[in-house]
Amino acid sequence: MKRKYLLLSAFTCLTTLAQQQAPMVLKYNKPATYFEESLPIGNGKMGALIYGGSDDNVIYLNDITLWTGKPVDRNLDADAHKWIPEIRKALFNEDYKLADSLQLHVQGPNSQYYQPLGTLHIKDLGLGEIKDYQRTLNIDSAIVRDSYKRDGRLVSREYFASNPDKLIAIRLRGDINCQIALTAQVPHHVKSTLGQLTMTGHATGDPQESTHFCTMLSVKTDGEMAASDSSFTITKAKEAIIYIVNETSFNGFDKHPVRQGANYLEMAANDLWHTQNMTYDEFYARHLADYQAIYDRVKLRLSGPANISSGSSLTTDQLLLDYTNGGNHSSYLEELYFQFGRYLLISCSRTKNVPANLQGLWAPQLWSPWRGNYTVNINLEENYWPAFVANMAEMAEPLDGFIAGLAANGKFTAKNYYNIQEGWCSSHNSDIWAMTNPVGEKNESPEWSNWNLGGAWLVNTLWERYQFTQDKAYLKNIAYPLMKGAAQFCLRWLIENPKQPGELITAPSTSPENEYKTDKGYHGTTCYGGTADLAIIRELFTNTIAAGKVLGLRNKEMEQALAKLHPYTIGHMGDLNEWYYDWDDWDFQHRHQSHLIGLYPGNHIASGQFTVELLKACERSLEIKGDKTTGWSTGWRINLWARLHNAKQAYHIYQKLLTPIAPRGSKSADWQGWHKGGGTYPNLFDAHPPFQIDGNFGGTAGVCEMLMQSSIVDGQCTIELLPACPEQWQEGAISGLCARGGYEVSFEWKKGTVRNCRIKAKKAGMLTLLYNGQQKKVKLKAGEEQNIKTW
Repeated sequence: MKRKYLLLSAFTCLTTLAQQQAPMVLKYNKPATYFEESLPIGNGKMGALIYGGSDDNVIYLNDITLWTGKPVDRNLDADAHKWIPEIRKALFNEDYKLADSLQLHVQGPNSQYYQPLGTLHIKDLGLGEIKDYQRTLNIDSAIVRDSYKRDGRLVSREYFASNPDKLIAIRLRGDINCQIALTAQVPHHVKSTLGQLTMTGHATGDPQESTHFCTMLSVKTDGEMAASDSSFTITKAKEAIIYIVNETSFNGFDKHPVRQGANYLEMAANDLWHTQNMTYDEFYARHLADYQAIYDRVKLRLSGPANISSGSSLTTDQLLLDYTNGGNHSSYLEELYFQFGRYLLISCSRTKNVPANLQGLWAPQLWSPWRGNYTVNINLEENYWPAFVANMAEMAEPLDGFIAGLAANGKFTAKNYYNIQEGWCSSHNSDIWAMTNPVGEKNESPEWSNWNLGGAWLVNTLWERYQFTQDKAYLKNIAYPLMKGAAQFCLRWLIENPKQPGELITAPSTSPENEYKTDKGYHGTTCYGGTADLAIIRELFTNTIAAGKVLGLRNKEMEQALAKLHPYTIGHMGDLNEWYYDWDDWDFQHRHQSHLIGLYPGNHIASGQFTVELLKACERSLEIKGDKTTGWSTGWRINLWARLHNAKQAYHIYQKLLTPIAPRGSKSADWQGWHKGGGTYPNLFDAHPPFQIDGNFGGTAGVCEMLMQSSIVDGQCTIELLPACPEQWQEGAISGLCARGGYEVSFEWKKGTVRNCRIKAKKAGMLTLLYNGQQKKVKLKAGEEQNIKTW
């Protein structure tokens, strides 16, 4: 009877975790002046940035499918591969300067640009003093609200982006007298009729060779309306409801956006017609149900129940400022940042075959930094690190189709640039057209332009999906063919090491965006046998072999190649060598740590295949790198330190990620106490700087990694609770984390000790649970949910 009571108590405690999380709300007492203060909403395809001005409320609009360009030319640089033997010859003669210069011949065009859709202006025509301005983003319900009093009369506004109904909705209430105007930075035309604006246009470039769009806006109001050429006014209203829809002609990575484009005009008209079918409240209810079905799966509390709301009464910008400058390391802000990352991924990654880009989907500039593209040497991968562990597997589905597009184009890149007839490859950058060629336009540094292992790294996300879901049909039909294709390219790209016969290395090789200094003083980027290359290939081969075993397949050539890869080596500083030789980095604190891929996000270094000395070398590499770095790199280092079970340092780097960074272009006098460099902007966007969304996702994944780690080695699943939980998180609870092996895990802890744990299995299986210095074998049936006594 006593045991039954204890189990019941544990279950009751765990089921209340959702109620124990504080309300997750970003709060401000002024409108946004800068992009880095605006509040994002998105339905996975359309997005908006809410500035919330009281006189002119500026709202930037985006559509994740609006890019410059058209499908790639698969015959591009068909003879570029002829330079590879010359580069190898120079390398093995140790003429690195010549190799660097020859690499320019093996470069193609840079990516296309992601572009902003439009800008909506809601101008308040009223007169009088503004008081009591408030602006919030409630990420529990995915809605932005703002309000103010003008001349004593209240004006309130709401904004949400609905995935099921493909629209953005805005509701204005109060004393409403306003002008509504729609414009764009790209070529466009706006037509106004009573209660409706229609904007058509196309991405920058030749209109016969670019993606077109149609944005339609309609208004329902109890007031009076009057139309002008490209805007209309609402007067004497108590309520106005605005619906915005958009469609583009993008019809797939291999379809010309004009000659083979989607019927965007008809689609947009249908979307707008749909807004007549339901009320605003009904649309919001459908939006909320859709969003919370994903978001509510994971709840987090990093303090005792009595401190749930600690810090939530402050504005978010003040909370962020106090966190670093005032020493108020608020667990509320840490929770908020974690859940904000989940909110962002749900909001920007729900379009088939079109994953989140460098800015998710929120881009106010005509020419976004780094083209707003897909950077595949860390950034695109990092976007999806939290997807599976933080219980949002559906959000990674756009990546599946995108990788399939890369594979289709990458077969031609493999042939044209490297004379490889099997498999496929992808390079440093890509775009909506799934371009795979090495970039640089024959005049940019090989340190990033000539890297060709983007596909080899990216397909590990597919293997991760299988590990977390145990979906064998997915592995067979989608993941394994793409993984095998990437591995086949690597098998042909590897060559025998002339310096050490019997070994396999890559040549030419680079370590993404990093530079070396040889023992003779040469400052360069091109080498052979770079550790990052071999770490990616080692992880890919290991995972592809394991996937084959699940499917009853074997690849002996891959097994033999894996055994022949040039091994990891430890350098004179005790660090993991990044280069074939024990060379120094040109910049010891360089933001990239690509040679540590095997530690995280890979699993082969920490899986028991390698020595303790190698783990120490990884730790030493991070020590040398130091603490000061950029946003996405900070996010990565949280995970690396957590994987090393170094709770103190993982938490310290998480704190660094929350450094308050002033908006770009702002005056220091107006932002006293705010910093420059990498960290977090006032709206919690990641500061690279400028904004890159990957740091947000790396931070969310890092919290998961600190609280739980899981692995599958030789078919045996292990789940470890609190592997890197810092002293500052002595009490807390989390529900709904996902573990490899197909498990969902919820637990709470006090004084750093796990007190209650519940595990639910998607498939029948046996796992080893590590907690409180103990281990326990747990066997579950498919669909079974089991409470584990941990004290």
